Amino acid sequence: MKFSRALLVLVGIAIVSAPLGIWWSHSGTANNPVSGSAEYMVSSAHPEASKAGQEMLARGGSAVDAAIAVQLVLTLVEPQSSGIGGGAYMLHWDEGARLLETYDGRETAPAGATPELFLDEAGEPLSFFDAVVAGQSNGVPGAIAMLHLAHQEHGRLPWADLFQPAIRLAEEGFLVTPRLNKLIAWSPALPHLPWSRAYFFTEDEDGNAVPLAIGTRLKNPAYAKSLRLIAEQGPDVFYKGEIAEAIVAASQNAPSRPGTLSMDDMAAYEPVKRAPICLEYRVYTVCGMPPSSSGGLTSLQILGILESFDMGALKPGSVEAVHLITEASRLAYADRDLYIGDTAFVDVPVDAMLDQDYLTSRARLIDLSRSLGKADAGTPEAMGDLGSLYAPNESRSRPSTSHFSIVDGHGNAVSMTTSIEAPFGSHLMAAGFFINNQLTDFSFRPIIDGRPVANAVAPGKRPRSSMTPSMVFDAEGDFHLAIGSPGGSRIIAYVTQTLVALLDHHLPMQAAINQPRHVNRNGPLEIEEGTPVADLKEELEQLGHDVVVKEITSGLHGIRRLEGGLEGGADLRREGVVLGGQL
Repeated sequence: MKFSRALLVLVGIAIVSAPLGIWWSHSGTANNPVSGSAEYMVSSAHPEASKAGQEMLARGGSAVDAAIAVQLVLTLVEPQSSGIGGGAYMLHWDEGARLLETYDGRETAPAGATPELFLDEAGEPLSFFDAVVAGQSNGVPGAIAMLHLAHQEHGRLPWADLFQPAIRLAEEGFLVTPRLNKLIAWSPALPHLPWSRAYFFTEDEDGNAVPLAIGTRLKNPAYAKSLRLIAEQGPDVFYKGEIAEAIVAASQNAPSRPGTLSMDDMAAYEPVKRAPICLEYRVYTVCGMPPSSSGGLTSLQILGILESFDMGALKPGSVEAVHLITEASRLAYADRDLYIGDTAFVDVPVDAMLDQDYLTSRARLIDLSRSLGKADAGTPEAMGDLGSLYAPNESRSRPSTSHFSIVDGHGNAVSMTTSIEAPFGSHLMAAGFFINNQLTDFSFRPIIDGRPVANAVAPGKRPRSSMTPSMVFDAEGDFHLAIGSPGGSRIIAYVTQTLVALLDHHLPMQAAINQPRHVNRNGPLEIEEGTPVADLKEELEQLGHDVVVKEITSGLHGIRRLEGGLEGGADLRREGVVLGGQL
């Protein structure tokens, strides 16, 4: 179908050929808002994925149609981050119905999972890689079931059509990017597993595994076959047919710590629609995912605490701004680690945690001249005795994941964060894709100091996530923006810091995404090396912060509606682009 204009984030293209690591600048196009008269737009972590989404939008497809095409391509071209072997969370705005819905496609633990799943014979937690590169880390993948449900409710194009871009790429091949090359080389396990060695490596004269070079064309006929099956037969072939059989066989026959994932577990999986959680912040309403994700609730708590301070009066990236966001983050992460788990198994006091009086009382704990240090979880009256019932979660997650934001030509929007957990998930492959290791998002210790952990392993339970797909609405209730990021438990900090930049400082989308990152998860204050914030280390230490300067690789992708069109941004720290156009 003809469309009159295609918009492209040129800085997003440049990053594909730029060195990996952190890139930050105050100059050039990096901070220019990408906007115009675009009627639809997609911002994702890979050029090919954005192209697939744009193709569906140009044909008049819905935001959900584009999201499915994007996810299927990301599974192929960004296998370290997400895929149909994992799970996802989606916020969907229906412009016609004026309705915001959330879709929970988080993985579930198999029936054979036990609270002691990640403890060794002595009752001590396994090392991270021992737990991850194993069949025991596999949860039932939820992405396909969630996307199919969303398509039934909001799709405009035929289900099978959405698979064509990914099928073409899998059969014809895609180019290995710098980031994929780097992560193949990073993994200590990939060269020693026959399936990943054959897929990602060549051999030198001595028989040593050599990661595929940047620019190598990589084909995946096994994945193309799986996509054709799902396109023709729907999700049943994934959860009850030959693809399910391949996933179960890979998990149960894993060379390390075989799992209990079964065909019954696969067939029993159901995505869940949940009511979004929202909070008024300044003149806006910010909305996110409820538990099983901790992302929405923790991000809203941080914003609710910051509501007590005039953030707009502070310079972005100043000592004062970093200090306030850091202290609010300490308080919210403390609550997160104590209270949040799968609401089908634990009572999460969502309303009490977002109560404005409670958040104001938490804000009063912040001293503008001195850091709190490690914060304790709050115990407001509305929470009853939950504070004494649970022990804080012990997290061992590693940053990976992917996020994309989409607005279609009808005004509908998607904010979707998707993951297979660690880079390359469990490292196990089935039917052309990697299987998640999401069960390692559970607390490895089910009981600490005699108290249960809300995020302990249990059969059928969804592990707590940090994914934070978010949407913001203006004072009239109209869609304003969609945003999210990968990054493990740092996701919450990335997204919330960017929301402050957008809503308090009114930065353009790209400039807000470009900001130097700073993260506090109720521990050391991590600040991004090679940026102006790193120059604040000494001043922040004088306030009592334990400062660590390091590489921080967010992956924010956002779209904001402006008068006359859309404005998009893609994180320069990764390889994404924004594409858009007019019907």
